Amino acid sequence: MRTEPLHLVFSALEWGADQRPKYLQLYDHIRQAILNGQLRSGEQLPPSRVLAIQLGVSRTTVMQAYGHLESEGYLGGHTGSGTYVSEQVPGRLALSGLSLADGPLASDGPLLSERGRAAAGFQAGGWPKAQNLRPFRPGVPALWDFPFSAWFRLMGRQSRSLGFEAFGYGDAAGYMPLRRALAMYLRQSRGVRCEPEQVIIVHGTQQALALSCQLLLDPGDSAWIEDPGYNGAKEAMHLMGVRPIPVPLGREGISVEAGMKAGPEARLAYVTPSHQYPTGVVMSLGRRLELLEWAARQSAWILEDDYDSEYRYSGKPLAALQGIGREGRAVYLGTFSKVLFPALRMGYIVAPPALAEPFQRAKAFTDRGNSILEQATLAAYLEEGHLERHLRRMRLLYKERQEALIHWSEKLLGDRLRIFPSDTGLHAVGWLPEHSDDRQVAAQLMEAGVTASPLSGYTQQYRQPPGLVLGYAPYREEQIRDALERMAGVLEQLPA
Repeated sequence: MRTEPLHLVFSALEWGADQRPKYLQLYDHIRQAILNGQLRSGEQLPPSRVLAIQLGVSRTTVMQAYGHLESEGYLGGHTGSGTYVSEQVPGRLALSGLSLADGPLASDGPLLSERGRAAAGFQAGGWPKAQNLRPFRPGVPALWDFPFSAWFRLMGRQSRSLGFEAFGYGDAAGYMPLRRALAMYLRQSRGVRCEPEQVIIVHGTQQALALSCQLLLDPGDSAWIEDPGYNGAKEAMHLMGVRPIPVPLGREGISVEAGMKAGPEARLAYVTPSHQYPTGVVMSLGRRLELLEWAARQSAWILEDDYDSEYRYSGKPLAALQGIGREGRAVYLGTFSKVLFPALRMGYIVAPPALAEPFQRAKAFTDRGNSILEQATLAAYLEEGHLERHLRRMRLLYKERQEALIHWSEKLLGDRLRIFPSDTGLHAVGWLPEHSDDRQVAAQLMEAGVTASPLSGYTQQYRQPPGLVLGYAPYREEQIRDALERMAGVLEQLPA
């Protein structure tokens, strides 16, 4: 129960000599209040108008701060009922029972290492519960359309077959029947050149990134990252003491020429060639060959995150970059979080033959392996053709939902938001009028009950035209239409 009036949480905010924009100061103040337990999970925050009056700032300032916090998982909202502190807050343990009298968190003091302090400062993306999802949060599959009954039947069968083996320790590198099935699937579907011994099962892309940085880079090394790009890659590198170098994108993917100018000494390049996150650019064959030549010439590594490669709606996908190269300089990463469901926490690394054993040992030092039962279930799911059937169904469904997004956007928003068809992925970029502030627009949309990620939130150094990253995969057409109607009420207030 709250022991102090809510307004006192905000009365402690002093603008003072801080030269940053006020919305960033307010964002930091609320975030710290959440992390130290002053604001509890599930607690409602004041409406933006009320808080703006209390603080003597514009309503836009409050909405921008709220928007930042929601995009990072600290806040959530329900249409018509206000803004609340998320039930599961990123970067915080269960603080619901703590008060300020319990003392500061360890991360507030000097007890952590330099890496520990860096990790404590990261904005780990928080996710709302499935039933609270609202358009257009990206990165979420259509959970309601996954065939869980078939999955649980397979799991029951595997449980009976494995017996007590399912409850013991397994190979930290992964259950060998799954590694065999996955190697065959990747060879056939993505042109990946690998044997089962090269496949290491991990808990997702983030663990794959961390392991790769640990093994391939030393503290102080530099690595290319796409700009705009996946923030989780940048944070993994920071945590390992690696210097990420932003490299701009072109129509064919990451600019190797710009990368060589910005970071000629780089030891690694992290890329998403099948469906660049967040722009959706597909790396051309010529650019893939250029990147492979750079890696061979510099004795550098390529981390190929084959993001969203499974969801291509027309044409034949290009083979994985790893399968094109002959020098063994590419490490291939993948995940089942959006192919199946996020809670499975199953991903994989395909290491070059010379690195397979070091990756296996590093995985064993990190953890003792994934659930044997879930790995066995996934192996059967692959071997019996369930995955291919599921992907065929979902490609049709997601293509329909992308078409619904574009159709209703054109009808309801016209030129205020331009969305172009994409052959791949589970999200689209909606381009705003030239002089728009996409962060401010995203904050205003949050107030209207619509979630949209500002494109500028993914940039490091190279500015992009203003845009919104719009996920469409889990939303029915009526949800898409309703959200776009609410979006129209916000965008029609923008200057032409």
